Amino acid sequence: MQKSRSYHYLDIITTIFVVVMIVSNVCAIKALRIPGTTIDIDGGTLLFPLSYIFGDVLVEVYGYAKSRRVIWMGFGACIVAALSFSLAVALPAAPGWNLQEPFALILGQAPRIVLGSLTAFFVGEFVNSYIMAKMKVRMNGKRLWMRTIGSTVVGQAFDSMLFTVLAFGGLWPWSTILSVIMWNYVVKVAIEALATPLTYLVINHLKNAESEDHYDRYTDFNPFSLAEN
Repeated sequence: MQKSRSYHYLDIITTIFVVVMIVSNVCAIKALRIPGTTIDIDGGTLLFPLSYIFGDVLVEVYGYAKSRRVIWMGFGACIVAALSFSLAVALPAAPGWNLQEPFALILGQAPRIVLGSLTAFFVGEFVNSYIMAKMKVRMNGKRLWMRTIGSTVVGQAFDSMLFTVLAFGGLWPWSTILSVIMWNYVVKVAIEALATPLTYLVINHLKNAESEDHYDRYTDFNPFSLAEN
């Protein structure tokens, strides 16, 4: 059993991860087209891939158990945000404030989007983290690029499909949903691949700064556990 220890940067990474989750859920309400193309994505795709990059960093440096706790913190924050949006929409507007309808139209969808996001992210991120951790042990810590991209290819496939169908099924035309699923997946995996040099720099810096390079050889991979190992 490993003793719990403190880290210099884990709280910073956790904060960024949670912010990315909340902002992505709100931005995902809008389906947008990349200028000059016929590519449709949801707005959350602009930022959401960072959660997978940080997920890879967490697993590679701190291990699956620490990553699992951070993921649950992100889930909790998104639930609080969704409940807050719902309450703000439900309460009567102050006299003279005339934006209730657009406010409700946008943020009133947030709980469904958060439900879709939580379900998709639960599956996608834990699949990503599991594959990343297992590949690190199997490859004895080598070929980081293969592990980050390979785990993302599988995890994002689950995430893109589940989120778009659960969040927007019945709201968007199915042609738009299928297009968004495809391009969300392509864009997210492309961002992960393009960010590989930066991911290397961050991981190497953190390993040196934290004196940590965790291998999940004896880890309990139950996603519902909040144990430290």
